[in-house]
Amino acid sequence: MASFDADFRETLTTLFAWRRDVRRFRTDPVDETLLQRCLDLAAFSPSVGNSQPWRFVRVSDADRRAAVIASFERCNAAAAEAYQAEQREAYVRLKLAGLREAPVHLAVFCDEATVTGHGLGRATMPEMLRYSVVTAVQTFWLAARAHGLGVGWVSILEPGAVCKTLDVPCAWSLVAYLCVGFPVEEHEDPELVRHGWQQRLASGMTLIER
Repeated sequence: MASFDADFRETLTTLFAWRRDVRRFRTDPVDETLLQRCLDLAAFSPSVGNSQPWRFVRVSDADRRAAVIASFERCNAAAAEAYQAEQREAYVRLKLAGLREAPVHLAVFCDEATVTGHGLGRATMPEMLRYSVVTAVQTFWLAARAHGLGVGWVSILEPGAVCKTLDVPCAWSLVAYLCVGFPVEEHEDPELVRHGWQQRLASGMTLIER
């Protein structure tokens, strides 16, 4: 059995703290070997029934990227309208995606029709397939951070439009759209905290005893 010493645990804590949602990217290309290494590490993620339902689609085509950016801009404008007065102004000032700057775009899908895993563990909770994909996103994110890359998760998108734009099978559902590249700046605190949108909650506020 592998053992992990105090130094490793401290380093792991630092990695967790520095796993930031990056929106400000340098345009430098990402080495293919480095990107593949992070994707290989994501494959170690746990999944219900060992179904491994994650499907990573690298979006390199300029027209497809432009369509995704257009979807973001439509959704972002609509989201701004849902806020009032000062909060709307604060929202508009936030940088919520690095779609134009990030050298790598990865759309991450869940294959809802996968037969891998033979259905184990998801008869009563089919959403476990998508939760499994989220574990792969998190593993990829931590691996990327450990190798100096930044990752930004863009959720202000139209899933149906993205699926159509990327021409993926109808049984695939969009879980995440990731921007990947080297960050322009390093901050331990989340951008939304730094710009006064939302403070982090103390862990005790999210633990409930029964």
